[in-house]
Amino acid sequence: MRRRAACRAGAALAIVALGIAASSMRAMPATPPAASASYAPDSRFAAVEPGRPLTFPGDFGSHPHYRIEWWYVTGWLRSGAADRLGFQITFFRTRPDIWRGNPSAFSPRQVLIGHCALADPHRGRLWRAETIARAGFGLAEALPGDTAVWIDHWRLRREGDTYRARCEDRQFALELALRPQEPPMLNGEDGYSRKGPAIGAASEYYSLPHLAVRGRIVRAGRTESVHGEAWLDHEWSSAYLDASSIGWDWVGINLDDGGALMAFRIRGRNGTTRWAGGTLRAPGAPDRSFAPGEVAFEPLRSWRSPRTAVLYPVEWRVRAGSRTFLLRPLMDDQENDVRATSGTIYWEGAVRAYEHGRPVGRGYLELTGYDRALHLR
Repeated sequence: MRRRAACRAGAALAIVALGIAASSMRAMPATPPAASASYAPDSRFAAVEPGRPLTFPGDFGSHPHYRIEWWYVTGWLRSGAADRLGFQITFFRTRPDIWRGNPSAFSPRQVLIGHCALADPHRGRLWRAETIARAGFGLAEALPGDTAVWIDHWRLRREGDTYRARCEDRQFALELALRPQEPPMLNGEDGYSRKGPAIGAASEYYSLPHLAVRGRIVRAGRTESVHGEAWLDHEWSSAYLDASSIGWDWVGINLDDGGALMAFRIRGRNGTTRWAGGTLRAPGAPDRSFAPGEVAFEPLRSWRSPRTAVLYPVEWRVRAGSRTFLLRPLMDDQENDVRATSGTIYWEGAVRAYEHGRPVGRGYLELTGYDRALHLR
């Protein structure tokens, strides 16, 4: 127990001391602004570059030479009582900027963070939990080669053709099996996803839409069987946001016709769109990647958190190419305050998607940088 506490305390101190804000990750005008002349890649970390093909199962696993990485699982569940629930299970891996010659086993060469949330509109409640640990000692790890990441009893692991996910807290727990129904959707240029005007501001990025979900949840002291559908995002980067960017808006939607939409925009310091992108998967057609000028986010309605006073635009109109979607939240209060582990606050919530006034899908919306600018570099 003492060793576990020491690992967690050391990781938290390293995060604070080094100023790492490892938040959940996630348009630009038609003519991109010029890249900043002051931008330069950090040679201490591996660089994301175009032209590197993603290969599987290797790229399902960890990429420890990059500065930051995350596996994001979000989705909708239905319980036996026919309740509609939203859930999020996320693991982050960060590589702190420390002297790597330190021989101590307690030196935090990699830090792992977990976020978990369950949105219950019937009860008007968001259950949430977070955890943090330095990698090592058998307590926490993110392995290369295939998906295998854990922090104590929290885990996400790919076993054969199924992902096994688990997170737990004193008040709630999720234990889910997620089975892919289709191949990975490579975002950007075959997985190379630009996040700003500079070529180096980018990530390697793929999604797995339409994951079939079965498992159980514990809430309010009761265990319930659940089933539903989910979305998995996996990204890694060493320079996700440049110095002129403060955060992003992102959405991943499982469309009812079997298609899928991912869209995002990076916001600049004056609140305007600095960059944007997206991918549309339509049945029977090749995946389509959108250029910055083809994606637009228009806020329609906002909600102010009664706890943090942060104002979030929770209802949106999103244009992706020739299609326009209206996004409405399952419930307004889906704010995730994770300052204890990641030093940030963000909104991560289940949303319904509408097109031409008709419901066409369900997914998750992520809003970051509304409390203060994110610092991921």
